[in-house]
This record gives sequence, structure tokens and C-alpha cells, in this order.
Amino acid sequence: MSRILIVDDEQDIRFSLKGILEDEGYEVLEAASGEEGLQLFTQVDLVFLDIWLPQKDGLEVLQEMRKQKPELPVVMISGHGTIETAVRAIKLGAYDFIEKPLSLEKILLVTEKGLELARLREENKELRLRLGSKVSEITGNSKVIKELRRLIEQVAPTDAWVLITGENGTGKEIVARSIHKKSKRAHKPLVAVNCAAIPEELIESELFGHEKGAFTGAVEAKKGKFELADGGTLFLDEIGDMSLKTQAKILRILQEQKFERVGGNKTIQVNARVIAATNKNLEEEIQKGNFRQDLYFRLKVFPLEVPPLRHRKEDIPLLIKEFGEIFCQEHNFKPVQFSEEAISVLKQYSWPGNVRELKNFVERMYILYQGKVVYPEDLPPDYYNHYQKIKQGCSLEDDFINKFSENFKQARSEFERYFLKTKLKQVGGSVSELGKKIGLERTYLYRKLRAYNLLNSKN
Repeated sequence: MSRILIVDDEQDIRFSLKGILEDEGYEVLEAASGEEGLQLFTQVDLVFLDIWLPQKDGLEVLQEMRKQKPELPVVMISGHGTIETAVRAIKLGAYDFIEKPLSLEKILLVTEKGLELARLREENKELRLRLGSKVSEITGNSKVIKELRRLIEQVAPTDAWVLITGENGTGKEIVARSIHKKSKRAHKPLVAVNCAAIPEELIESELFGHEKGAFTGAVEAKKGKFELADGGTLFLDEIGDMSLKTQAKILRILQEQKFERVGGNKTIQVNARVIAATNKNLEEEIQKGNFRQDLYFRLKVFPLEVPPLRHRKEDIPLLIKEFGEIFCQEHNFKPVQFSEEAISVLKQYSWPGNVRELKNFVERMYILYQGKVVYPEDLPPDYYNHYQKIKQGCSLEDDFINKFSENFKQARSEFERYFLKTKLKQVGGSVSELGKKIGLERTYLYRKLRAYNLLNSKN
């Protein structure tokens, strides 16, 4: 529900204007002077401000309001308006100018348009802070990514809530943005909340908003993320890191889609689609008593799992190309080429930090090797040494296999003798201990040891 402030020293004007606006469902605050209006304006979405006020006049009040809250629409009203006054008010930042006696149609039209402007300004501000030019499509041609994209296409047009799981750095936020972009709510905001990054004592204010003076430091009223996401999508990232106390409040609000701001008593109704994400196994967290089962089932309407990079290594060249293009565009870097051998080395790496680690790695390579070709020996030690260890491990395996005959039956016999001899040494020559260790019946084991001439421990 939008909140409107009327600043006018005439009680009759305040009374009639308040009645008109409240009949339309708006919440209305009143101020009889400019000083009183300056105490209240940070709590509202639109102001009707009289030009002719005692002591501090309306144009002075307008300038002060614009200085503190420039996105707030302020409509100037006057019974003695002149063109010069109207022009000056608009130049000082007033949204509109209307004359007394007030027209019902004019008031309602200006209110509707002014609040729409305020909403758009808030959305644009949120969008700039939140998304910038981030990618909203998951990259890759691997089987697991094609299947993930298919599921996104299915769920996006619905209003179903989605629970995205996956390790850190896999791209859960990109999946959330992709769902929003393909949904019926794409023209409305996607509001992201990192539940792990907000202190527990502030998360209620962050999610539900607060009124001026609700706590120390609350110098003005503020809309919460739920309210900003009205009509759009609310993305709750790292939902598994919320405290049980906050989970209980979230559950009630998710079910009812209505809440009160911190320090307020007015119920606010919203319509937001919820997408949640976590890198934790919530079923295990439920067993540990760290996550509410009822909240888990409320969120898990449509589960999506984002695979780790090690399960889709064929996508690495595509991701490197995409990140390279981004860095060239953003930082004017010269393109970097990765040799086939270097790509092969990178595919052998386990990528514990997933796509996020790969992006950081590519940026590092672009800083070091602008306009050059990267070969395996140019790679940072973490990546090249890992490859060398794998290569060495393969060589050792080859050496081990080459110990035995090319003939399968002969090789099996040679391996049995090698295995029994090695294990017998490990148990100090004790046949009974060997039987327990390798799980063979003693009589059968004796027969095998005799056949391979291993009963003499010196063999």
C-alpha cells in the first residue's frame, strides 16, 4: 500500500484531500507546516506540498526534500499560483503543480502517475545496484546443461517456486536470472537477497523494511526486499544460512504474502514469486535441526540442481571464450588464445571452485598474456602441477600393468602370486592373519600359497 503525505496549513484542504486519497486505498499522513512535513517525508512514496506555508515556505521545503530524497515525487499545490511560480517549482524538481480548488480527477491522475514514476525510479535504482550487465543464460553444450536448460524452459513461464541446489560457484544465481527473464514477470524486478551476508539482527529489516525510528540508525523509512519484489521475483540466495528464528518468520510471510515493516503496524500485501538457492544439503540440515522441514517443502515446489564444473568439463572451452569476450569488452584487453594442450590440461583439473574459479583463472590469464597464446607451461602451478601428477599416475599405472603377461590367464596367475606375496609380507608371514585380511578360507589359501611356492616366507 502506497503512503502519501499532505503538507498544508489549511485543515479543510488536508481533510478533503485525505478523504479522496483514503477512498482510493492509500495511506495518508498529514503535516500542518513545512517543518512538520520535513519530519515525515522520508516515510512516504509521494508528497502533496502547499507553496504558501507559514515560516518555511513550500519551495524551501521542496529543496530540502529533493536534497535528502531526490527520487521522491513532490506535487506542489497553491491557491495563488502564477506561471512563474509553477516554472520555478518544476525547475527545483517538483513532479507537478496543481491549483486550488483541487479537482478530484486531477488529484487521482497525478497521484497515480507520480506513484508509478516513484516505482520505476526505485526499480531502476535496484536494478543498477543489483544486476548491472550480468549474464542471465547458463553457458554450455554438455548433456547435463542441456537438460538443465530444458527444465528452466518448462518451469519459467509458470509461477511455481523453485529451489536451486548446487556447490558454491556453479552458477545458481544465473539460473535464477534465467528463470525470471523467461517468466511472465520479466518486466518486473528480480530482487536478490544474500541470506548469508546479512547479519541476523538486520535481516528482518532487509527483507520486510522498517519505519523511521524503528531502531537506532533508522533515520528514514525503507522498503524491504519483499515489497520491492512485488509483482516480480524474490531470489533468496544461500537460504540454508538463515537462522531458525528468521526461517519461522519467512515461512509465515511466504504462505500469506503479507507482512508488517519493522516498527510498523500496517499490513503490506505483496505478490512475489520466490526462487531460493543453497549450497547445503537441506535434508541433512533438517536432520541436524538447522533447517525447518515445513519451509523446505514450501520452497521445494520445483527443484533444480546445477552440476559442478567437473561433471561438464566439455563446457570449459565455451566458458573460457565467453569470459574472455567479457574481459575484452569491459577492460579493453587483447584476446588470449589457449592452445589445445593447455585446454587439455585444464580439463584434467578438478575445479573445486567451479565456474567462479574458472572465471577468476581466465581473468588472471588475460592480465598476464594479453594478445598471446597460452601453453601448458604458462599455466599457474596449481593447474599445471595437478596435470603432471595425473600424468605421472598414469605412467605408474602403465608400468604396473606392463609387469604382467599379455596373455589374460597368464597375467591373472602372475597377479595372484604378486598379490599374495605382497600381502603375506604385510602380515609378517602369518597365513591365518592373511586369510582374515583378504577374506579367503584357510584350506583354500594354503592350496594357493603352495601352488605359487609362497609358503616359505623368503620367497
